[in-house]
Amino acid sequence: MLKTSSVAESSVPMRALLAGAREKETALVELIQRLVRVESPSDDKDAVDGCGALVTEHATALGGRVKVHRQRAFGDAIEVRFGPRKKTAERVMLLGHIDTVWPVGTLKTMPCRVGEGRLWGPGTLDMKAGVAMGLTAAEMLTEAGMLDREVVLLLNSDEEVGSPVSRPVTEKLAQECSAVYVLEPAQVLAYKTARKGTGNWRIEIKGVAAHAGVDFEKGASALRELARVVETVSGWTDLKRGLTISVGLAAGGSKTNVIPAEAWAEVDGRIARIADGARIEQKFARLRAVDKRCSVTVTGGINRPPMERTRGTVALYQRARALAADLGLELDEAATGGASDGNFTSALGIATLDGMGAVGEGAHATHESIALEHLAPRTALLAGMIAGAGVR
Repeated sequence: MLKTSSVAESSVPMRALLAGAREKETALVELIQRLVRVESPSDDKDAVDGCGALVTEHATALGGRVKVHRQRAFGDAIEVRFGPRKKTAERVMLLGHIDTVWPVGTLKTMPCRVGEGRLWGPGTLDMKAGVAMGLTAAEMLTEAGMLDREVVLLLNSDEEVGSPVSRPVTEKLAQECSAVYVLEPAQVLAYKTARKGTGNWRIEIKGVAAHAGVDFEKGASALRELARVVETVSGWTDLKRGLTISVGLAAGGSKTNVIPAEAWAEVDGRIARIADGARIEQKFARLRAVDKRCSVTVTGGINRPPMERTRGTVALYQRARALAADLGLELDEAATGGASDGNFTSALGIATLDGMGAVGEGAHATHESIALEHLAPRTALLAGMIAGAGVR
């Protein structure tokens, strides 16, 4: 337990927080292991709700006030509030998710284990370590009497598949807060101050089938039309603007001696600027077939707006950098092409700082792991940010 009972907003005792985090380190590692061993793929509601039940049990034991946002098609979202019920200071949101990309049974071939200075296993980095860090930071501050503001911890269960049902919950709760701290993994050692927005489209082409030898001229090739479309949409990439369009999947046709009547492609889009979202959606909507005997149908759109590097986010990063310096750490900032639920909160104009979770490597890969040496310092830094004031 920390040897302090109060803290001024301008003076956060980072060394004391680091000592407290080191005292909690064994329990923190054990909590991460417990979370990882409850496998929770996004598409398995029962499994991900099992992980949510573990979080609920642990948070309740810490004195957290839990509310479960029930969902039908996906896992429930878990909301936990710590600190005073009244808004005595700027409320802060901790944002994360408990779903993973790994199916149930992955632990058999990718066990949760400690070795080589790391904690290995599916979902360790992305992002059950961050979940455990958020709970531990709240616990430390509560025990030290340093939690003078309400902290809202929201853990979603569908983030890895685009947050189709949790987005409204995230946006509603975030609007009650002055700042959002996203518990996603670090970019190497850096906090993330910008993320690209994401979009997904499916393009379907209908052509006219015909015998490739007997009635060639009577056919209209959906595959040929798709090739034209692929070339068109790929040409919208503008690296200087941080805009990329990538056709990741495509297929069509039935047999080699049949003019293909159907073809399709699935497209990934990334945008760095909010203004580019509407422009790209309009371009997809205007796609037409060159061969008038073919038709083009496009579905999908922008899923997450970009998290731009705003003044509020920079202010949060600068405060974090100063607190890290008190620990003898140099904290950099980074931008990434991946998206998180922090994209939603940032687009609402709420100061959002991302990458405040664990340090590691191999997210979504078989070597997924976190570096144990960074757990205590990063948890102390997270606690320091919670204890400090929100953006005004």
